[in-house]
Amino acid sequence: MASQVLQDLQSSPARCPFHHSGEGTITDQVDPTGRAISANAAAFDAFEGPYQVDPAEALRWSRAQEPVFFSPKLGYWVVSRYEDVRTVFRDNITFSPSIALEKMTPNSPEANAILARYGYAMNRTLVNEDEPVHMERRRALMHSFVPDELIRHEPMVRRLTREYVDRFIDKGEADLVDEMLWEIPLTVALHFLGVPEEDMAKLREYSIAHTVNTWGKPTREQQLAVAEAVGKFWQFAGGVLDKMRADPSGHGWMQYAIRRQMDLPDVVTDSYLHSMMMAIIVAAHETTAHASANALRLLLQNRDAWDEICANPSLIPNAVEECLRHAGSVVAWRRLVTADTRIGDVAVPQGAKLLIVTASANHDERHFENPDDLDIYRDNTTDHLTFGYGSHQCMGKNIARMEMRIFLEEFTKRLPHMELVPDQTFTYLPNTSFRGPDHLYVRWDPDRNPERRDPTILKGHAAFEIGAPAKHGLARQVRVAEVSQEADGVIRLTLEEPHGRPLPSWTPGAHIDVMVGNYARKYSLCGGRENPSRLQIAILKDEAGRGGSTYIHHTVSPGAMIRIRGPKNHFRLDESAEHYLLVAGGIGITPIIAMADRLKQLGKDYTIYYAGRSLASMAFIDRLRLDHGDRLHLYAKAESQQLDLNAVIRSAPGDTRIYACGPERLLQALDQIMQDQPERLHVEHFSAIGTQLDPDNEVPFEVELKDSQLSVQVPADQTLLEAIRAVGVDVPSDCEEGLCGTCEVNVVAGEVDHRDKVLSNAERAEGRRMMACCSRARSGKLVLAL
Repeated sequence: MASQVLQDLQSSPARCPFHHSGEGTITDQVDPTGRAISANAAAFDAFEGPYQVDPAEALRWSRAQEPVFFSPKLGYWVVSRYEDVRTVFRDNITFSPSIALEKMTPNSPEANAILARYGYAMNRTLVNEDEPVHMERRRALMHSFVPDELIRHEPMVRRLTREYVDRFIDKGEADLVDEMLWEIPLTVALHFLGVPEEDMAKLREYSIAHTVNTWGKPTREQQLAVAEAVGKFWQFAGGVLDKMRADPSGHGWMQYAIRRQMDLPDVVTDSYLHSMMMAIIVAAHETTAHASANALRLLLQNRDAWDEICANPSLIPNAVEECLRHAGSVVAWRRLVTADTRIGDVAVPQGAKLLIVTASANHDERHFENPDDLDIYRDNTTDHLTFGYGSHQCMGKNIARMEMRIFLEEFTKRLPHMELVPDQTFTYLPNTSFRGPDHLYVRWDPDRNPERRDPTILKGHAAFEIGAPAKHGLARQVRVAEVSQEADGVIRLTLEEPHGRPLPSWTPGAHIDVMVGNYARKYSLCGGRENPSRLQIAILKDEAGRGGSTYIHHTVSPGAMIRIRGPKNHFRLDESAEHYLLVAGGIGITPIIAMADRLKQLGKDYTIYYAGRSLASMAFIDRLRLDHGDRLHLYAKAESQQLDLNAVIRSAPGDTRIYACGPERLLQALDQIMQDQPERLHVEHFSAIGTQLDPDNEVPFEVELKDSQLSVQVPADQTLLEAIRAVGVDVPSDCEEGLCGTCEVNVVAGEVDHRDKVLSNAERAEGRRMMACCSRARSGKLVLAL
């Protein structure tokens, strides 16, 4: 029955998917505030046309011109930009989630009569509850979703994945949705809930009707069939719940919730359990099934990315996040405005209904570089909003990640030669909020299956940590094109993409992490930016260092393949000033020369002060003299030349920005001189001295995660980063020693004990940001915007 409903909905007539009217013009319609409605806003249709083909592309015009607009066809205000969507998620008081499950198409009286016959009484769930009830229930029931609990389900997910692939591995073709991706997430969801095996098949049969009932646009006739299925779903789910109540001793989430009900009967009520039983089956099943199908389609369409994860499974976690960003299964959520407010620059009245389109936000170029590209090395892809944000962020995100990672690992290991069947048409269930192909046809040559040659590949598997991907595994291979001597003890490496493809663009001050042997070291980019497939770094052989630079000097030669992460920039050049002092000590010239090149290009006033042991040991002198002429001032200790920082700074205009990189003594001297004007000084450090945790001397403290409405205790032997992750809140990280800036979080209140080497004195004084890997509270409590 459910499949017939799906077929009927898909057969509905649709207009040309790229039909537009009067782009940029104004119609004679007005929105609820009396403002004229544009032609694009008037034409927007969430159920037909471009939005159903590609929601992010359909709202490109909105992100550029009209990020918040009223849709007369939908009766909703549509929000399309990243910061605006996150702002709405962050404030669940002004923007109530109460309409998140409201039917987009109201039921007919006949359909309501059918639902009443089955006693259908769907109540509020975690998705659409207001505060304070929402967080009371969320806190009471979240234990089953923490990483230590979720890891228990991994063997079952791996077993199911192996069994399903075994069924078609020798056939040479499959519809991955019908033959695997639709069923496994539902089975996992039912196991997670603790549903008895004998009841799983019937619950599978009913689940699709719930999506059509809530987010779809069924006809009057289709409503009757949907209502019949939803009613049966409700009735059967209640019977399964009664069976669980008779024996609530199992490991399932519903059994855990029943046990919690004994302690908190006013929080975990009977009607709530019944509603959650039904809602979680749909939420955990369909979103993961669709996301997995979207990811496989996307990766197989981007063959370079597919080949890279086949060759390097450690890239799979970040590839999953990038697929969730680029083509997530959750397209949009809905909110109700409880008071007159503004979203961005747009006034929105009380009572307005919002469609906040996460698919559009995830393609916002204001937040993501080259957002329409699939980049499995993307540094900030975990910022995507597919799981929502704040207190209503998806509780099941980590089990979904686990499933998708295991699916990709199994396919890349066993069917790396798999490809999409050409010229297939992808169809989707028409609705506003969830998206995934109904079918995904793939093919391969069974004679090329790797396990036929080497059955041992089936014995091991990758060890993926529960939660957001760790940045330390995120590395791309590059070839060493050139190695040249730049100065005594300094070599310059030119790195190239092995296939000639463009590498990520970068800005002055950026660095990459270079991984060679057992070493991972950070080096600033210093070459020109005219060749997009090449990067340049310079490396000083530091005999007193930890061995990384010496290893590179002795072992890396042209043609060698090495791994890099990045580029990343935490020493970014503010191009708005008129005057600049660029100060470099020794190898600190590497980011400074890139800044000088850019300032010259911009026609800015700048001067370079470069100090070192001797002229022979100072890199890039010839190029600096050639390109920057009399703007360059050199100071070689061997020639008794001393850089007088006080005199240099006194002679500069009062609004001069100072950028410096070099040894700690140089940066400390600048800090001292500029302590009265710290906002003018920007520095980059070489080392992370003083950032490590010292449990014997640390003070425990409390952290309030304002957006998630959680309180976390940070003991003396745990970092803030570890404590936040333990409660399921994603914070990316990389070096975890205070050098890279990846784990930066926003501070709302409290006094921070800053220990990083990223923030300037001015930024520390503002107290608005901190690095979660190393910094702590000076005392008492911190409030973070997480």
